[in-house]
Amino acid sequence: MTAHHVPRDVTHLPGPVPVTAVQGTLALDLQPTLDPPEVVCPTAMPGTDVVTVPLPVRRDLERWSRTFAQAAVEIVGGDRPVSQLLRWTTPRVHADLDRRARLVARAGAHEPGLGRRRPPAGRPQVVSVHPSFVTERVAEVSIRVRSGARFRALAARFEIVAGRWQCTALEFA
Repeated sequence: MTAHHVPRDVTHLPGPVPVTAVQGTLALDLQPTLDPPEVVCPTAMPGTDVVTVPLPVRRDLERWSRTFAQAAVEIVGGDRPVSQLLRWTTPRVHADLDRRARLVARAGAHEPGLGRRRPPAGRPQVVSVHPSFVTERVAEVSIRVRSGARFRALAARFEIVAGRWQCTALEFA
């Protein structure tokens, strides 16, 4: 078979799909259920929390923090506008996400939040989240993110502020 010969049973795939800009607030419901914690336990991982929290509370925070972390790495990567997490972050965390998105955009020659013409081989993907409850209203979460063949770590602190979880600290490693 020559380099220019293509067998008939090969299906040609269309070219790369353009990334569209997403405007407005995050399209996912990040609002946790703030019902009082159940008295009945088991905990998901005994020994990882300072306080004991019911399994449903832990699972809700795991889902919420995974969604938040995915949005955060997409913001820094330039695929999502920083305004989408405004409601879910403190002003300090929001400003840091904006700064990181602008630095990455400048290095990649694209506008932050508008997507990239040619995204890298692998978009960032949250692989795992591991919460540890400091109190019933404060949790620290370690997050592992895969971007292509590389892995990164994030550390986040979430607190219930004004009746909803907010990220009060976010560190990229």
